[in-house]
Amino acid sequence: MNLSTLDLIIIVGYFVFVLIIGLLFSKKAGQSIKDYFISGRSLPWWLAGTSMVATTFAADTPLAITGLVAKHGVAGNWLWWNLVMSGLLTVFLYARLWHRSGVITDVEFTEIRYGGKPAAILRGFRALYLALAINSIIMGWVTLAMAKIIGISTGMDKWTAVVICLSVTLAYSVLSGLWGVVVTDFFQFFIAMAGAIILAVFAVNHVGGIEGLISGLDKLEGGSAQILSFVPEVGSAWMPISAVFVYLAINWWAAWYPGAEPGGGGYIAQRIFSAKDEKHGILSTLWFNIAMYAIRPWPWIIAALVSLVLYPDLADKESGYVKLIVDLLPSGIKGVLLASFAAAFMSTISTQLNWGSSYLVNDFYKRFIKKDATDKHYVLISRLSTILILFLGALATMSMETISGAWKFLLAIGAGTGSVYILRWYWWRINAWSEISAMIASFVISVFLQFGLNLSTDDPNNFSLVMIITVLGSSVIWLTVTFLTQPESDEVLVKFYNKVRPSGKLWAKIYNKYQLESSQDSLPVALRDWIYGVILVYSFLFGLGKMLFGIYTEGIILLVISFIFGFLLMKDINKLEFNTRSD
Repeated sequence: MNLSTLDLIIIVGYFVFVLIIGLLFSKKAGQSIKDYFISGRSLPWWLAGTSMVATTFAADTPLAITGLVAKHGVAGNWLWWNLVMSGLLTVFLYARLWHRSGVITDVEFTEIRYGGKPAAILRGFRALYLALAINSIIMGWVTLAMAKIIGISTGMDKWTAVVICLSVTLAYSVLSGLWGVVVTDFFQFFIAMAGAIILAVFAVNHVGGIEGLISGLDKLEGGSAQILSFVPEVGSAWMPISAVFVYLAINWWAAWYPGAEPGGGGYIAQRIFSAKDEKHGILSTLWFNIAMYAIRPWPWIIAALVSLVLYPDLADKESGYVKLIVDLLPSGIKGVLLASFAAAFMSTISTQLNWGSSYLVNDFYKRFIKKDATDKHYVLISRLSTILILFLGALATMSMETISGAWKFLLAIGAGTGSVYILRWYWWRINAWSEISAMIASFVISVFLQFGLNLSTDDPNNFSLVMIITVLGSSVIWLTVTFLTQPESDEVLVKFYNKVRPSGKLWAKIYNKYQLESSQDSLPVALRDWIYGVILVYSFLFGLGKMLFGIYTEGIILLVISFIFGFLLMKDINKLEFNTRSD
């Protein structure tokens, strides 16, 4: 497909727009690394939250979801829908604590919670591990998806086009830091959503509306009833009992995964640090979870279902989404769709660049190499490290084959660390060695199972086995290490408690011993709000889906339930006492 002049004007106009934003915020971002990496802690909730959503809305996402729907129907999305429970834990149990910590990165938190050489080693290692290894994997699969999209949808060499997108992203990311990232994210989210909705509308109209879509699905293996089921058939080939157990009872709290880290973390924590106060931190993460899980998926799912009807014999099921763009959209609209893909791609890559650079500079370079340089020097190093990270991400792209396979691999190697990240806030006994041993054990056990014993995570039984063994094995190891090593010093624990003020009885030994003021936060209320939030998101998600497929009575009931629990949530949030300090 050759792009028309109108398509090219739309795409080039979008690139010029984001570059202008980068130039506008370059001076503001260059004042300090606090401005460069966390926007001076001044973002309102709607901007911080929308930036979170835009970051997780990458070019890979609709392709990966198309692949999941092709294999397992709508219910295949439970691979990531189960992470709602983890995301909402961050909202109600951790967002306020993250903001109180006053750090620039979640890795810096290591030396607030722990002390001595083990904490320093953990901080340095984790900074390099996340910035160089994990970040490269994420950027690799996102870039792979964009290359696939461009290769199918245009006459341009796919890698040439990817280099253009990466260059524009690098330019505004280097210039404007997080300021430019979040502002462009805000516009990129709506551009990307508009593109996804436009494609879904054209696609479903092409097959005769929802009735035509259902009729077409009835001709496929399993029929429309199975393909459109929101709940997987327990005991089926792809969802055995073991997989159900892993998704609902283990995966969401035990595995570390970008954007849904147990206890928060990563670029989600970065946006919380950037919020102007605690309340904005909570509201930003709540909006993120509602938009990500309940609103965003349906245009992709509908387009994926149409691709099954139109291209039932397509070998690469993920590419069916892009073929819809090529085959169904008129000139001009194609330009909008490709610009929306560029927006989704660039919003994710720009965050990964800024996020990864924050670790390299704040948690490695500034901490271990040059401690007393000027702000201008650190901003310069931040910009140079952004270029390095882009280069490593490009190298990672060359070694990947599938997007959903990379998702599962990352879930598996992070299994077992989640319990440490959750409990380190609420249990004084956890020390730096707990976290170090959990990371090493999870990685070694998971890699041995996948590559030593050849347990492929593409097989649901093997995936479940890898997750269960990794979680159990790493949990036994880190708990053993915790009780065999010395606890953190009272000085470190008291300082942490006074700064963050975690709630719960597992800090009683410390605040009773030193007669510290106990936290006013209510853990039971937070857990209740977590349950409310889970009901809200799942009710809205499935209610909206029912409405789209013409099942109006069930859809309306589910939507009413979601609004009731949303009202109860906001009532509780408005009763909370917030620390309004921005630092």
